[in-house]
Amino acid sequence: MTNVNLLVFDDFETLDLFGPVEIFGQIDSFKLNYYSLQGGIVLSHQKVSIITNSINEADQKGILLIPGGQGTRTLINNAEFISHLNTLAKESIYCLTVCTGSALLAKTNILKGHRATSNKLAFDWVKSVDPEAEWIEEARWVVDGKFYTSSGISAGIDMALGFVTDLFGQATAQKIADHIEYVWNSDKTKDLFCRKQQ
Repeated sequence: MTNVNLLVFDDFETLDLFGPVEIFGQIDSFKLNYYSLQGGIVLSHQKVSIITNSINEADQKGILLIPGGQGTRTLINNAEFISHLNTLAKESIYCLTVCTGSALLAKTNILKGHRATSNKLAFDWVKSVDPEAEWIEEARWVVDGKFYTSSGISAGIDMALGFVTDLFGQATAQKIADHIEYVWNSDKTKDLFCRKQQ
């Protein structure tokens, strides 16, 4: 059983989290766990409440997923959160971000020299957090070693299916996409919402 550690915070974007949760929840060998800095109830930007455990209880060797959302704008200045995130990201076997979750990861300096992407509507802000990362605007999602970063919101579903493909094969990912009746944008190099491709 592999722990999938879902790290949330107040004002996170609901689909950033629950898009990948829908995908990963169909993998029998994945155990989904919800964490926040202090634990307790966390509210998404759309006021969905979720019960979490403290970040201190997370299995550091699991798969880490960080959503984005409006809450990243203030959380990026929370030194305690960033310190915990740095430890979890380094120790995790895989580290995935959705949308502006990549800004939080970039703040730890762990993305320096790595390829990454983010929500195109917030791209300039995310790039400013760590100009030494190799930000790829055209990508729907980017894979660089154990790091997976995706573009905005629904791109997290595409990335999650891509991640399942890398671990379990494309047939498994496509079966999940068909089951949820989702038209999978499977080309990670092309984000239809990128200004450069419009």
